[in-house]
Amino acid sequence: MSSSLPPVFYHFFRTPLPYARTLALQEQLHALQLSQRRLGVHKDVLLLLEHRPVYTAGRRQHENSVRDEKLRLTNIGADFINTLRGGELTYHGPGQIVGYPLLDLSRYSPAMGIRDYICRLQKTLELHLREGHGIEPSASEHTGVFLNPTTKVASIGVQVRHRLTTHGFSLNITEEPLSWFNQIVACGLADVRAGSIEGVEGRPISLMDEIPVLIERFGKLYEREMVEMDPNNEGEIGRAILEVEEIARQAGPWATEPIEAPIA
Repeated sequence: MSSSLPPVFYHFFRTPLPYARTLALQEQLHALQLSQRRLGVHKDVLLLLEHRPVYTAGRRQHENSVRDEKLRLTNIGADFINTLRGGELTYHGPGQIVGYPLLDLSRYSPAMGIRDYICRLQKTLELHLREGHGIEPSASEHTGVFLNPTTKVASIGVQVRHRLTTHGFSLNITEEPLSWFNQIVACGLADVRAGSIEGVEGRPISLMDEIPVLIERFGKLYEREMVEMDPNNEGEIGRAILEVEEIARQAGPWATEPIEAPIA
């Protein structure tokens, strides 16, 4: 671990978050990092969370091209959001860990490139499967982590602006996300289905238990000390995080499985 690099401050949200408000939080923190970087006081942050059920489209998909899908998928109980991340249509929801690293790649010497950044994300997830669950990932030409050539357990989609990262990765822990994934061609891969750690293990897996060790492996691959954030002591960043947590608590229950469309 490089002693010359400052720590990454992490926060885990214990209530599933609405995607649109979380996207706004990322943009807010990105703007703060950009403005504070001029003063040399900006912090790198890792947000870990579950989302309420949501389908998201990547920047290569125009709103008109996914209009019919948006209508169909919102009718089964999920939100639908167009984003500026890389990749294509995918799903996020309970039972899946989503990670949003908000890192300044220029802190590294030399500055870390986007390809290296994505490679380290992938290696973090692969290491988690190997060390935490004895699962050997399958090699693939596609970005993400695969259990075998046709089963994907983790996705990666990032955006980098001014050397500051947003968006990130998702990892299916329980089987709950799978029925939602079955409603779409995820990431544009027609012959690939979604899998989960729980499905491989054949026993219940606690998502909460995965968080500490995943954070540790993230720090190892990015050569950073990981420090838990106290939002009450983090000024504007902390206030923004607490506001999103309150919005999540007030949002109430969410659909636990897709709503079946009525027979015509």
